[in-house]
Amino acid sequence: MAQAGKPVFRVGILTGPGFVPMDMVGIQTVFSLAPGAELHFIWKSRELVEGFPGWWTMPSTTFSDCPENLDVLAVGMHPPEVQNDPEVIDFIRGMAGRSRYVIGVCNGVALLGAAGLIQGKTVASNFAAEALLRDLGASEVLPSGGGVAEDGNLFTAGPGIGSFEVSLRVMEAAFGREMAEFIEFAIEYDPHPPYGKATVDRADRGVVEQCRTLLSSIIALYRKTPIDASASPD
Repeated sequence: MAQAGKPVFRVGILTGPGFVPMDMVGIQTVFSLAPGAELHFIWKSRELVEGFPGWWTMPSTTFSDCPENLDVLAVGMHPPEVQNDPEVIDFIRGMAGRSRYVIGVCNGVALLGAAGLIQGKTVASNFAAEALLRDLGASEVLPSGGGVAEDGNLFTAGPGIGSFEVSLRVMEAAFGREMAEFIEFAIEYDPHPPYGKATVDRADRGVVEQCRTLLSSIIALYRKTPIDASASPD
């Protein structure tokens, strides 16, 4: 928490209807421990929104009253109607240009792509979104389980543990390795996957194809507007 007379470290997390809580928990956890932390849960209004599924959250900051500059702008996965919303795309594009670090988690990276922020960049995301991200301009998409992608001030990661790992990397960039290691220990971040089947190369082929089929129709919905938007950013 920020204290009077000390530098403020402002973190903005997009928190729209249908957001995926898994993509923001690590961001909130890690950056709440940053020196001078000031967290903003950002949406168009301060009305209660439902994360998917049943995770009700009250945004604290609107687009119009968001601080002019952020130290970190973080975007997790939202449903297509949010990520395809021109007002949301414009806000993210403008705010990213005034942020020291930009974080994308899972298919939230596609929203960054819609805002023209992954052109020529190396990114990480959900395994099923690789083709979409290339169409949005990414030069390389890390394979499933490839960890955090760092490209300039852009930090991206896949779902699950990704929100923790990408946040720790940004903490290191902002405050140094010692601080990042301290926070890693403070939250006892030490994952132990019980089955070791969470990446494309380790999962059963049938499971991969089942998930790919399940997600393909969803990913198609993200193509409707973002590719057009990224092709001609204002």
